[in-house]
Amino acid sequence: MTHPRLSFLGTGYLGATYAICFAELGYEVIGVDVDAAKIDALAAGRVPFHEPGLDDLLRRGLAGGRLRFTTDYAEAAETAEVHFICVGTPQRPDGMGADLTYVEQVVTHLAPLLKRRALIVGKSTVPVGTAAWVEQLVAKLADPALGVEVAWSPEFLQEGYAVEDVLRPNRIIAGVRSEWANTLLAAAHKGVFDLAATEDREVPLVVTDFATAELVKVAANAFLATKISFINAMAEVCEVAGGDVTQLARAIGYDPRIGNRFLQAGLGFGGGCLPKDIRAFQARAQELGAGEALRFLHEVDLINTRRRGRVLQLAAELLDRPAGPAGPDLSGTRVAVLGAAFKPLSDDVRDAPSLAAAAALAAAGADVHVYDPQAMDNARRVQPSLAYAPNVLEAVRNAELVVIATEWAEFRNADPVALGELVAARRVIDGRNCLDPAQWARAGWTYRGMGRPPA
Repeated sequence: MTHPRLSFLGTGYLGATYAICFAELGYEVIGVDVDAAKIDALAAGRVPFHEPGLDDLLRRGLAGGRLRFTTDYAEAAETAEVHFICVGTPQRPDGMGADLTYVEQVVTHLAPLLKRRALIVGKSTVPVGTAAWVEQLVAKLADPALGVEVAWSPEFLQEGYAVEDVLRPNRIIAGVRSEWANTLLAAAHKGVFDLAATEDREVPLVVTDFATAELVKVAANAFLATKISFINAMAEVCEVAGGDVTQLARAIGYDPRIGNRFLQAGLGFGGGCLPKDIRAFQARAQELGAGEALRFLHEVDLINTRRRGRVLQLAAELLDRPAGPAGPDLSGTRVAVLGAAFKPLSDDVRDAPSLAAAAALAAAGADVHVYDPQAMDNARRVQPSLAYAPNVLEAVRNAELVVIATEWAEFRNADPVALGELVAARRVIDGRNCLDPAQWARAGWTYRGMGRPPA
């Protein structure tokens, strides 16, 4: 089968990245969104978020005529054979479950407009059972004579590496009901397989049922969250036992059954996926009568939240400000917080531990100055009361304490001698365990890491 034409419904981080990258693979692609400003920006060649390498691909796709963006669902229905659902599934305001409002809206908009047989494919992270519910919606809204089908193929994008994750995925999941859907979904990914063949790589394809396809994504996120919280729990033990969690992580990471990825102790995980996804997973398991199976995820969440408060505790210790009934009083203390994004190579500040730590320091009375290479505008919207510096040097100038909250290379590779000339006192909290403690100690800094002995 030749390349089918594709639509991506929702042009936020997920949909825009997929649309741009699939145009790069040679597909004719249309991106659809109800947000006219977002569509106008993309159509003008501007990616409305930071993702390395995506801007060039966007401009190339537009110039080549393979890629366009619209607010018109009728245009998408007329153009494409395969429609990917790429909208957000945020946590519901009234509980831990996922809000499927946006999923319902895109299906409700698209299905009645279809004039020929098509495949609607979910990529959004959803509770198990959603695909079957979408199938029922489509059956109710689309012309039954067309034979429109539903499939589910979850995404596994890592912010900062998303272009590679789309073009060179480590697996593709296909939750399908029929051989026709399987064949069409395979054709929709043929460009990925062709690229892999030219590079002598293999991309595993797992063909499965709806429920398994939906569970793959939430199970993967739950496992990663558990691994991160495990090493942060070990950091808590190291702090009271006098151990070094970085050496502990390296030692257990040599075991091939464990591996060393995601064993970096620090402030914990954040972003728009892991926190809300593990909560939605727990909520859905409870609805299905399997809540006991995922009770451990509640503790994973608690450990993650608890680590954010460790910065305030360390700050009080370093500044010799004993905690009173209301916590430590850091009034009159200037603190530089380096990092606002939840991870490097991103401008995403959703549920960012870095901003949570900065806000906690400010709430304790500190005069907090934040700098991030990419996330300043987003950070200002979320935490407008904090002060923001134009660069690292201005952030640390006259600071009595420096906090590394996001492990950008600019911070990891900073010269402690040069920064020491600017600060009022050489104290640093390494919230990501990304600095060399000995190097900073030689430069006269009092160093505190997460789960590491003082240097």
